[in-house]
Amino acid sequence: MLQTAQDPSQRRFDFTRRGTPPAGTAPTGWIRREEAIMGTAISVELWSDDAKSGTAAAAAVMGEMHRIDRRMSPHKASSELSRINQGAGVRPVPCGEEMFRLLTRAQEFAELSRGAFDITYAAVGHLYDYRAGVRPDDATLEAARAAVGWRQLELDVRARTVRFQRPGMRIDLGGFAKGYAVDNAIALLRQLGIRHAYVAAGGDSRVLGDRRGRPWTVAIRDPRRPGEVIAVLPLEDTAISTSGDYERYFDEPGPAGQVTRHHHLIDPATGRSPRDVTSVTILAPDGLTAEALSKSVFVLGPTRGLELLETIPGVDAVIIDSRGRLHATPGLLHAGQAGTPDQQGEHA
Repeated sequence: MLQTAQDPSQRRFDFTRRGTPPAGTAPTGWIRREEAIMGTAISVELWSDDAKSGTAAAAAVMGEMHRIDRRMSPHKASSELSRINQGAGVRPVPCGEEMFRLLTRAQEFAELSRGAFDITYAAVGHLYDYRAGVRPDDATLEAARAAVGWRQLELDVRARTVRFQRPGMRIDLGGFAKGYAVDNAIALLRQLGIRHAYVAAGGDSRVLGDRRGRPWTVAIRDPRRPGEVIAVLPLEDTAISTSGDYERYFDEPGPAGQVTRHHHLIDPATGRSPRDVTSVTILAPDGLTAEALSKSVFVLGPTRGLELLETIPGVDAVIIDSRGRLHATPGLLHAGQAGTPDQQGEHA
């Protein structure tokens, strides 16, 4: 059932809170590191009683992020993903165990979302250049759409191979690769004995434990008011993913002063950017699930998106539609209002 936050007393989070999140000062024992990897800002904050081992743990997180980028980037000719895109239209291409597992998960999400999540959208997605403000013309778009279709992605479990059944097909794991990366980072930190940590990859984050006696707090940015937030979420052992139309986009002027926003979130059925939503935030037990669902719900829109989430236990959502209205799952509306956090990070 669709629920829209109206009365502040019903909200677990302060959805009406305005203003810039306060800057926090890290106490002794907190180690922070940030790098640009996977085309986005990767950051880790963790607590360690030993500075040397904590610094090594943060470095290990960045090493894992680089490894995933080398293997799954569509922009690196030597990546396993690029090798698949280069050859799977001609013959079955053998995959590593990790890649095949992710392709299988992608197909599961495609079926769950009835095609709203579809890694074969890349046949259309690569035609957009958001920095240059370039989009495909209608004829080019329609031709590329013929290559989109998750059911035409053939996975052979026994041989562990992938093959494309349509000419011009290609795949892109950007729909959940960063969520997967933060999952791996948290698992790695656990193995290293870290009990309190926050790992973020752009709009995808996951927290390990609490912030030493306090919850981690993450602010969801207002999609139309830079520097302001619309929600502050207290988190503990949770993953969170935000998909918005304000990160990679360009606005195209139209007749009568109308403006069309073209952004990186593509509806596989149309090859175009969905218009009903400006931001979707998903809370889930793991980052891969959170990111895949944030993309799916963005395409589905508020009503169908929340209907999908009702079928998935342990998942909550905050959705902002194109009219600025806020929608949330029941679990976020009836658990009390959040207080002002001591420290928080702004979520993309």
